[in-house]
Amino acid sequence: MLHLGFDVGGTNVAAGLVDDGYQVRFRASERFRRGCGGEGLAALLRSLSERLYAEAGLAGQEPEQVGVALPGTLDPERQTVIDAHNLDFHGVPLAALVQERFPAARVSLLNDADAATWAELLAGALRGCRSGLLLTLGTGVGGGLIFDGRLFPGGLGRGVEPGHMLLHAGGRLCSCGQRGCAERYCSARALAQAGRRAMNGDPNGLLARRAQNRPERVSAKLVMDCAKQGDPAAQAVFRDYVEELSAFLATLVNLLDPEIIALGGGLGQSGEELCGPVRELTAAKCFHKSCGRILPAALGNDAGIVGAALAGAEPDRF
Repeated sequence: MLHLGFDVGGTNVAAGLVDDGYQVRFRASERFRRGCGGEGLAALLRSLSERLYAEAGLAGQEPEQVGVALPGTLDPERQTVIDAHNLDFHGVPLAALVQERFPAARVSLLNDADAATWAELLAGALRGCRSGLLLTLGTGVGGGLIFDGRLFPGGLGRGVEPGHMLLHAGGRLCSCGQRGCAERYCSARALAQAGRRAMNGDPNGLLARRAQNRPERVSAKLVMDCAKQGDPAAQAVFRDYVEELSAFLATLVNLLDPEIIALGGGLGQSGEELCGPVRELTAAKCFHKSCGRILPAALGNDAGIVGAALAGAEPDRF
């Protein structure tokens, strides 16, 4: 059986048909036009689904379930998007709008980090654990929590926001309006921004040369590549980043004591290059001087689609 899932981002909507083995069999994507509203997004989802089913040789077939993952705060009872700033959605009754386009389906809305966490529990780095945490290190820092083998939706059902825990009181201004959020120090964007500052201070260094002295070309990946090649400025930036991230993780470990922390998002794809040094420093900063396993997330960019498509699936038991 094939399951339909959508992963809505600030610039693109990814869609996939996922089989019972958690593999994305057919996929499609379309640019998301900010300002199109809930009606426009629902229409786009319908169009993408028709393309997918046609490609799969199932033209005209209707899905039994439609899962939609998106960045933002959701009302779990009314299945409404309370706020999704990257989409400019505020108080949008998205589930009802999608239901109109898929009248025979059961529609589920999920926060994108929750969807990715659910996918990692079903088929990825968190598989089989009773307690686990996924952190997505990308433009921002998202995350989801597994508690007693289930996705924990938050005490009030609005999900968890580890990226907006205060790491430095009165620190850098965050997009949420607070200062000092972990996102401002531990995201891929934060690493890239620190790399740009370092490039400006060392215009003849490897980082500056690789970026051709154009700050907009400095990415988190470029910083890590230059650090690996021995560039002193990039190495200093990466050390500072690992210090911040390990302090953040140690705080989470002291609070939650999870079996596994999986690092996903763009930076999570760097694997042991990031997880190795972070693992060592995190353990040293924990109250118990140890922590559960810190691993790269396994499903990459497919996690949101898989988690959305299989929102009602039953995970393997322990």
